[in-house]
Amino acid sequence: MNKYIALIGLFGILFSCKPKQELVSTTVDRRAQVGMKGSWTLTSVSFPGSEYFKITAFEIADAKCFEGSTWEFVSNNDTGKMSLTKSDCPSYASDFRWYVTKEQQVVLKFLSEGAKARKVKEGYILALGNQTLESFQLTDIVQVGNNKAKVVYQFKKNK
Repeated sequence: MNKYIALIGLFGILFSCKPKQELVSTTVDRRAQVGMKGSWTLTSVSFPGSEYFKITAFEIADAKCFEGSTWEFVSNNDTGKMSLTKSDCPSYASDFRWYVTKEQQVVLKFLSEGAKARKVKEGYILALGNQTLESFQLTDIVQVGNNKAKVVYQFKKNK
């Protein structure tokens, strides 16, 4: 019985999912936002400090399924499109709304088909980092058991 309880506890630590967050309106950093404009590939997902987590990213799929996904960021109207295409992962595509705050946070709202962005009140807030003309990172903090862990999404600009 003790082995069973320990196994359940370990399972809870290794698997995690971050719920949507209530979004608040803040001042937009147009310079950082224009720097994200264009077509990008999410090249890697890492978990600094441990590679043993299984994270469901954006309540869509395993975070590793996002590797190779394509993202289009349109800065003049704060819209975008993304699609997952990795084999052995669910096929998924979505429009989204986004912006970058003065605090270097990227706010993403995935839109289900037919949904109006103004009616979607929840989304995801990630830290923007290491932004260059050719790459940037988005970092998420997720709850794993009783601890918090970082998930780093590395993007590379498509030519």
